[in-house]
Amino acid sequence: MIKVGVTGGIGSGKTTICRIFESFGVPVYYADVRAKVLIVENEELRSRYRQLFGMDVYFRDGQLNRQLVAEKIFNDRALLQQVNNLVHPVVRRDFEDWCSQQTARYVIEEAAVLIESGGSKYMDKVVLVSAPDEIRIERVMARDGHSRAKVEERVNNQWRQEQLREFCDFEVTADEYQLVIPQVLKIHNELIG
Repeated sequence: MIKVGVTGGIGSGKTTICRIFESFGVPVYYADVRAKVLIVENEELRSRYRQLFGMDVYFRDGQLNRQLVAEKIFNDRALLQQVNNLVHPVVRRDFEDWCSQQTARYVIEEAAVLIESGGSKYMDKVVLVSAPDEIRIERVMARDGHSRAKVEERVNNQWRQEQLREFCDFEVTADEYQLVIPQVLKIHNELIG
Protein backbone atom coordinates (compact mmCIF):
# COMPACT_ATOMS: atom_id res chain seq x y z
CA MET A 1 0.00 0.00 0.00
CA ILE A 2 1.29 3.42 -0.95
CA LYS A 3 1.20 6.08 1.77
CA VAL A 4 0.66 9.61 0.51
CA GLY A 5 0.97 12.70 2.65
CA VAL A 6 -1.05 15.81 1.86
CA THR A 7 0.26 18.98 3.45
CA GLY A 8 0.19 22.74 3.09
CA GLY A 9 -0.17 25.90 5.09
CA ILE A 10 -3.26 27.06 6.90
CA GLY A 11 -6.05 27.93 4.47
CA SER A 12 -4.30 26.33 1.51
CA GLY A 13 -7.19 23.97 0.77
CA LYS A 14 -5.85 20.67 2.14
CA THR A 15 -9.21 19.44 3.37
CA THR A 16 -10.94 20.30 0.09
CA ILE A 17 -8.29 18.41 -1.85
CA CYS A 18 -8.58 15.42 0.48
CA ARG A 19 -12.36 15.39 0.02
CA ILE A 20 -11.77 15.09 -3.73
CA PHE A 21 -9.44 12.13 -3.15
CA GLU A 22 -12.14 10.61 -0.92
CA SER A 23 -14.66 10.98 -3.76
CA PHE A 24 -12.34 8.71 -5.78
CA GLY A 25 -12.58 6.10 -3.02
CA VAL A 26 -9.25 6.88 -1.36
CA PRO A 27 -9.20 6.52 2.45
CA VAL A 28 -8.00 9.72 4.17
CA TYR A 29 -6.60 9.96 7.69
CA TYR A 30 -6.99 13.50 9.05
CA ALA A 31 -4.02 13.74 11.43
CA ASP A 32 -4.98 17.06 13.02
CA VAL A 33 -8.52 15.83 13.76
CA ARG A 34 -7.24 12.53 15.18
CA ALA A 35 -4.65 14.35 17.31
CA LYS A 36 -7.44 16.31 19.01
CA VAL A 37 -9.27 13.05 19.77
CA LEU A 38 -6.13 11.28 20.98
CA ILE A 39 -5.18 14.14 23.32
CA VAL A 40 -8.49 13.52 25.09
CA GLU A 41 -8.71 9.72 24.84
CA ASN A 42 -5.11 8.47 25.06
CA GLU A 43 -4.11 7.96 28.70
CA GLU A 44 -0.39 8.39 27.96
CA LEU A 45 -1.04 11.81 26.43
CA ARG A 46 -3.48 12.83 29.17
CA SER A 47 -0.91 12.04 31.84
CA ARG A 48 1.88 13.91 30.06
CA TYR A 49 -0.39 16.91 29.38
CA ARG A 50 -1.19 17.10 33.09
CA GLN A 51 2.53 17.07 33.87
CA LEU A 52 3.19 19.88 31.39
CA PHE A 53 0.15 22.08 31.97
CA GLY A 54 -1.22 21.14 35.39
CA MET A 55 -4.39 19.37 36.47
CA ASP A 56 -6.62 22.12 35.02
CA VAL A 57 -5.62 21.17 31.48
CA TYR A 58 -8.71 18.92 31.31
CA PHE A 59 -12.20 20.01 32.29
CA ARG A 60 -14.33 17.80 34.56
CA ASP A 61 -16.02 16.30 31.51
CA GLY A 62 -12.60 15.15 30.25
CA GLN A 63 -12.33 17.65 27.42
CA LEU A 64 -9.10 19.54 26.84
CA ASN A 65 -8.90 23.15 28.02
CA ARG A 66 -7.66 24.37 24.63
CA GLN A 67 -7.55 28.00 25.71
CA LEU A 68 -5.20 27.18 28.59
CA VAL A 69 -2.90 25.18 26.30
CA ALA A 70 -2.93 27.89 23.63
CA GLU A 71 -2.09 30.61 26.16
CA LYS A 72 0.82 28.63 27.58
CA ILE A 73 2.41 27.61 24.30
CA PHE A 74 1.71 30.81 22.36
CA ASN A 75 5.08 32.42 23.10
CA ASP A 76 6.93 29.36 24.39
CA ARG A 77 8.52 27.52 21.48
CA ALA A 78 10.24 25.06 23.83
CA LEU A 79 6.90 24.05 25.33
CA LEU A 80 5.35 23.80 21.87
CA GLN A 81 8.20 21.50 20.84
CA GLN A 82 7.59 19.34 23.93
CA VAL A 83 3.91 19.05 23.02
CA ASN A 84 4.76 18.14 19.43
CA ASN A 85 7.27 15.53 20.63
CA LEU A 86 4.51 13.95 22.72
CA VAL A 87 1.69 14.08 20.22
CA HIS A 88 3.36 13.22 16.91
CA PRO A 89 4.55 9.70 17.87
CA VAL A 90 1.09 8.81 19.21
CA VAL A 91 -0.55 10.09 16.03
CA ARG A 92 2.03 8.18 13.95
CA ARG A 93 1.15 4.89 15.72
CA ASP A 94 -2.55 5.62 15.31
CA PHE A 95 -2.02 6.24 11.58
CA GLU A 96 -0.12 2.97 11.20
CA ASP A 97 -2.92 1.10 13.01
CA TRP A 98 -5.45 2.80 10.74
CA CYS A 99 -3.40 1.85 7.64
CA SER A 100 -3.40 -1.81 8.67
CA GLN A 101 -7.19 -1.78 8.38
CA GLN A 102 -7.27 -0.28 4.87
CA THR A 103 -7.38 -2.25 1.62
CA ALA A 104 -7.03 0.54 -0.96
CA ARG A 105 -4.04 0.77 -3.32
CA TYR A 106 -3.05 3.94 -1.54
CA VAL A 107 -4.06 5.95 1.50
CA ILE A 108 -3.65 9.59 2.40
CA GLU A 109 -2.57 11.27 5.60
CA GLU A 110 -3.61 14.91 5.71
CA ALA A 111 -1.37 16.83 8.10
CA ALA A 112 -0.57 20.53 8.32
CA VAL A 113 2.95 19.95 9.69
CA LEU A 114 3.74 16.67 7.94
CA ILE A 115 7.15 17.84 6.76
CA GLU A 116 8.08 19.98 9.77
CA SER A 117 7.28 17.11 12.16
CA GLY A 118 9.35 14.58 10.22
CA GLY A 119 6.23 12.63 9.27
CA SER A 120 7.00 12.89 5.56
CA LYS A 121 9.78 10.32 5.97
CA TYR A 122 7.05 7.71 6.54
CA MET A 123 5.32 8.61 3.27
CA ASP A 124 5.99 7.18 -0.16
CA LYS A 125 4.79 10.39 -1.82
CA VAL A 126 3.90 13.88 -0.61
CA VAL A 127 1.42 16.33 -2.14
CA LEU A 128 1.70 20.04 -1.39
CA VAL A 129 -1.50 22.05 -1.53
CA SER A 130 -0.60 25.67 -2.21
CA ALA A 131 -2.39 28.96 -2.64
CA PRO A 132 -1.32 32.61 -2.57
CA ASP A 133 -1.02 33.99 0.96
CA GLU A 134 -3.78 36.56 0.44
CA ILE A 135 -6.26 33.87 -0.59
CA ARG A 136 -5.23 31.70 2.37
CA ILE A 137 -5.66 34.61 4.79
CA GLU A 138 -9.11 35.45 3.42
CA ARG A 139 -10.20 31.79 3.62
CA VAL A 140 -9.15 31.45 7.25
CA MET A 141 -10.73 34.76 8.25
CA ALA A 142 -14.02 33.62 6.68
CA ARG A 143 -13.81 30.09 8.09
CA ASP A 144 -12.65 30.83 11.64
CA GLY A 145 -13.79 34.42 12.17
CA HIS A 146 -10.30 35.53 13.19
CA SER A 147 -8.86 38.97 12.56
CA ARG A 148 -6.45 39.54 9.69
CA ALA A 149 -3.61 40.16 12.18
CA LYS A 150 -4.21 36.85 13.96
CA VAL A 151 -4.36 34.90 10.69
CA GLU A 152 -1.26 36.62 9.32
CA GLU A 153 0.57 35.71 12.51
CA ARG A 154 -0.39 32.05 12.08
CA VAL A 155 0.66 32.09 8.42
CA ASN A 156 3.99 33.70 9.34
CA ASN A 157 4.64 31.06 12.03
CA GLN A 158 4.43 28.26 9.47
CA TRP A 159 6.98 27.13 6.95
CA ARG A 160 6.75 29.01 3.66
CA GLN A 161 5.31 27.17 0.67
CA GLU A 162 8.67 27.49 -1.06
CA GLN A 163 10.31 25.55 1.79
CA LEU A 164 7.67 22.82 1.72
CA ARG A 165 7.85 22.46 -2.06
CA GLU A 166 11.39 21.03 -1.81
CA PHE A 167 10.05 17.95 -0.01
CA CYS A 168 7.04 17.26 -2.22
CA ASP A 169 6.46 14.99 -5.20
CA PHE A 170 3.26 16.69 -6.40
CA GLU A 171 1.64 20.09 -6.03
CA VAL A 172 -1.99 21.13 -6.29
CA THR A 173 -2.54 24.85 -6.71
CA ALA A 174 -5.80 25.72 -4.97
CA ASP A 175 -6.20 29.33 -5.99
CA GLU A 176 -9.19 30.96 -7.66
CA TYR A 177 -7.80 30.53 -11.17
CA GLN A 178 -7.00 26.84 -11.62
CA LEU A 179 -9.42 23.94 -11.42
CA VAL A 180 -8.38 21.56 -8.66
CA ILE A 181 -10.26 18.40 -9.68
CA PRO A 182 -8.18 17.84 -12.84
CA GLN A 183 -4.99 18.36 -10.80
CA VAL A 184 -6.10 15.82 -8.19
CA LEU A 185 -7.29 13.36 -10.85
CA LYS A 186 -3.88 13.50 -12.56
CA ILE A 187 -2.15 12.64 -9.26
CA HIS A 188 -4.70 9.90 -8.52
CA ASN A 189 -4.17 8.30 -11.94
CA GLU A 190 -0.41 8.36 -11.47
CA LEU A 191 -0.70 6.74 -8.04
CA ILE A 192 -2.96 3.92 -9.21
CA GLY A 193 -1.01 3.67 -12.51
